[in-house]
Amino acid sequence: MARTMAKQTSVKAASSGSLAPWLGVALIVILFDQLTKIAVQRVFAYGDPHALTPFFNLLLVYNRGAAFSFLAMAGGWQRWAFTALGVVAAIVICYLLKRHSGQRMFCTALSLIMGGAIGNVIDRIAYGHVIDFLDFHVNAWHWPAFNLADSAITVGAVLLVFDELRRVRGSR
Repeated sequence: MARTMAKQTSVKAASSGSLAPWLGVALIVILFDQLTKIAVQRVFAYGDPHALTPFFNLLLVYNRGAAFSFLAMAGGWQRWAFTALGVVAAIVICYLLKRHSGQRMFCTALSLIMGGAIGNVIDRIAYGHVIDFLDFHVNAWHWPAFNLADSAITVGAVLLVFDELRRVRGSR
């Protein structure tokens, strides 16, 4: 009975425009992202790979650019441009979360994206670069290193596409 009441209360809160559940998801992403980055920085030396499997390493690297090190070699302006972009994205996402708080998959996706964006904004402000450490590879070919914030953004983007496809198919 108490469990049912708690669930109804949380569904009512989500459907009445409450940001709290969605900001909670974003906060969890931010906390896990920052804790893993702190741990990796304390344990690993820069650029020294630690093989966990034949296709996966932990590897501390810094990314001054965006995804896949896009604009990493620009003159430094990209730090503030990507920081501003992350802040603007978080503000827009808060607006969308408030407006569509009853749409669970949509809001979960946006919360993951916002948490990831803010996690990387924190790095840019604190260090001037984003801390990456997840390194997948096949033989000598390496996927660009990434972090939990990037993973949350990617999962959120996939959920947004899935949610939209589901919505389009349901409206036929």
